[in-house]
Parts: sequence; structure tokens; C-alpha cells
Amino acid sequence: MNMGRKGTAALLMSLVIMFVFCSCNKSDEKSKYSQSMRDLSITELVAEMKTGWNLGNTLDANDGETSWGNPITTHEMIDEVAKAGFNVIRIPTTWEKHFIEGDDYKIDEEWMKRVTEVVNYAFDNDMYVILNSHHETNWIKPSMDEVDNVLPKFKAMWTQIAENFKEYGDHLLFEGLNEPRIIGGTNEWNGGTEDGRQALNILNKAFVDTVRATGGNNSTRGLLITSFAAAVTDSALKDLEIPEDKNIIVSLHAYTPYDFTFSDGKNLFYYDDSVGSSIDWLFNLIDSYFTSKNIPVIITEYGSVNKIESFNVVPNPRYEENVKWVTKYLERAKQSGIPCVWWDNGSHFSGGEMFGIFNREECTWYTPDLVNAIMKIYE
Repeated sequence: MNMGRKGTAALLMSLVIMFVFCSCNKSDEKSKYSQSMRDLSITELVAEMKTGWNLGNTLDANDGETSWGNPITTHEMIDEVAKAGFNVIRIPTTWEKHFIEGDDYKIDEEWMKRVTEVVNYAFDNDMYVILNSHHETNWIKPSMDEVDNVLPKFKAMWTQIAENFKEYGDHLLFEGLNEPRIIGGTNEWNGGTEDGRQALNILNKAFVDTVRATGGNNSTRGLLITSFAAAVTDSALKDLEIPEDKNIIVSLHAYTPYDFTFSDGKNLFYYDDSVGSSIDWLFNLIDSYFTSKNIPVIITEYGSVNKIESFNVVPNPRYEENVKWVTKYLERAKQSGIPCVWWDNGSHFSGGEMFGIFNREECTWYTPDLVNAIMKIYE
């Protein structure tokens, strides 16, 4: 078909307009989340973070967002979490499953877009976001024999993440590692070995250096490093090296005491003085290593399971005991200036570790009394 000169010119003009329109839309969308970094110390920044919630078993699920039984994350879900009073959200994310094979560890563009979309849901609610690398222990191995093999891939991963979010403001924080350990290794969950802790220090520093090298807002972004297995024990904390950087936070996990928080009803079911003493011991230890030295800490995972299967009673008495526990836990955390982020894996009635407190299908809370108790601490 012969369009003629006028037709050709009109078509070219239409294509130019479409290109400009699409480019502007993309630019506008990107600039919407571009923010300058405020002149805050890392201690002041952490002080603005009150209480948090984990989007667990979702973007960190091995075979896709819904492969571990949770629904697709929606804006409405994150809106409800923010509406309840949580001003921090941790977004556990697995990246290695989304590397393009044979392409220098390039992360699939569609996966990066999806993670960005979920981060944006939280930014729309003015929440603090902790974005990490999760369930990567099959290849990120803190061992001196392994670390040189791990570093190229590890650095490539964090370079891409940092570049993608380079213009985001200081409400976005990066957490380099989640529970780094050698699976099945010596002292796996309680501090590992001297060799493992030495290798972890190398990985933590590589994470910080890699993000900082991308420049822009990443030059001063809050970065979280962690102990071996994110454990709070003397063996885990004694050798942890804090990189020389003004914007470092220590990330720890503390389900304390374990016999209460993970108990299936056979161990500690009721809150008592021994439970409270364990919580005091936990925060005293953290204070001695970090907060007393002006090193900020965030407990990026804490929680206590629901035992509805063990006690076939309505209402479930476990709720009341968990309310007592979370009140003590967060009162002590607040005293130390440590924000805590509840581990919610979506499981409440069944499915293994039942840490779920938010019904993602209906955007309601399974445990409103517990959520109210959390918020009461931060009134």
C-alpha cells in the first residue's frame, strides 16, 4: 500500500509521539520514587522505625511467588499492614533462582520489576523497607574454602539490586544476608566456627563495598549486616566485624525463648517469669555488644507460633499467652531502641511453623489482640 508523503509523515509523527509518551510515562513512574537522602544519622533513622512485619514465604519462595501457598502480593495487602500501624516491612527475596543462565549472573528483568513493584507498594504507604537476599544458603557459604568462589556472583547480584534502587530515598535499606551458615555444619545455628565467622566478615564487607560503589543514594543508604546464622550468642557476636562505615546496622534474629516461641505445646506453653528472664538476657547481651557502643540494631525476625492445632479451643488460649510475651519482648526492645520485625510466613492454621498473623486472602488479622498489643507499645 502506497501511503504517500503526507501519510508517511503522519505515521512517523505518531510514532514519535508514542515514543515520547511512553518514555515520559516510564520516567514519571521512576521519578515518583526518586527521593533525596535526608541529613539523618543512622541512629536517628533507626529511631524512626517503630515496629515491622515480614512478607515471608513469598518473594523468597523457591519456585515463584505463590509456590509456598501464599497469594500474589497486592497493594491492598500492604495498605492494610500499614493501616494497622506497622511502619517497617521486610521483603525477603530470593535472587539466585532468577539469574539468567550463562549471562554473567544477570537477574531476570521481569523478576526485578516485580520486586520493585512490591517495594513501591510499601513506599506508597511511607513505610521503611528492608530488602534482602533470602534462602541463598545453597550457594552463599561462609567458609574460607568457598568464599572466593562465592564473591563474583554475590557482588554481581548486589550491584544489580543497588543500581535498580539507586534513586530511592533513605526509607529503603538493604540487608546483605539472611542467616548465613553452612547447612549441617558445626554449631550451625549458634555461631558456627572461627573459619565460618572469618568468611562471613569478608562477605559482609563485600556487600557494603559493592553497594557503596554504585554511588548516588547508595553512598549513604542504611545497610544491614548480620552475625553467623543471625544468631544472638556470644560465639556468634564476638568475632563480628563492623565495617568502617557510618551507616551500618546489625541485623539479628531472636525467637526467644525457643521453647516458648517454637513450642508445639509440649514445652513452654504459658508465659511465666522464666520466659521474661530469657527476654531480658537477650537484650542485655545485644546491649553489651552493640547498642551500648552506639551501633544500631534491628531484630529483623521475631515471633511466636500459633498453636491452634494443639489446643482445639475457641478462642485459642495461645493468643493470650502470645500477647503477654510480645508485650514483654517489645517493651524491652523499645527500651534498647531496637525495632523488631514480626516473621509472618502466611501459615496460621497449618503448614508447619505457624507464625502467620495476617490473613492475606481477606486482608484481615487473624490475631487482632496481638496486633493491638504490638501497637500499644509504640503509642
